[in-house]
Amino acid sequence: MGRGDLTDAEWERLRPFLPVSNGRCGRWRDHRQVIDGILHRVRTGVQWRDLPERFGPWKTVYERHRLWSADGTWERLLQQVQAAADAAGDIDWDLAVDSTIVRAHQHAAGARTDPPPAAASKGAETAEHQDEPPWQSLLARLVEVVQEVRDWAARAADSRASST
Repeated sequence: MGRGDLTDAEWERLRPFLPVSNGRCGRWRDHRQVIDGILHRVRTGVQWRDLPERFGPWKTVYERHRLWSADGTWERLLQQVQAAADAAGDIDWDLAVDSTIVRAHQHAAGARTDPPPAAASKGAETAEHQDEPPWQSLLARLVEVVQEVRDWAARAADSRASST
């Protein structure tokens, strides 16, 4: 299992919501492997053709992502996982919005106020998302994929509008 791949717990929560093959096109490649490939691309921004071989053929990963983007599978997955997390009480829906605007000088943006943290030693490894509840990591990753799908759809709509 590579860095950023679905954990066993995340996979078990996600698996019941995934579509099944209709049988007309043969057997589908393992959903987990394909989703790991999609998450890798979303996280790193690599080209589809540059996906590592451990995710299977790049075209399979691309086509599944394209198909699930077009038919709304990613949106449904996000809604179902959010609903399950909400039912388990793992989501706090309280929201605070402040509309105060404070303008800063352009040179004041992003200045460091304290020294950067000390780098960890090479032997010390920290687990990703260690302090998060198990749902938060999966939800964050699904939100990234859904956002990419929305961006992709917006770019496609813009290119169609400008080409006519």
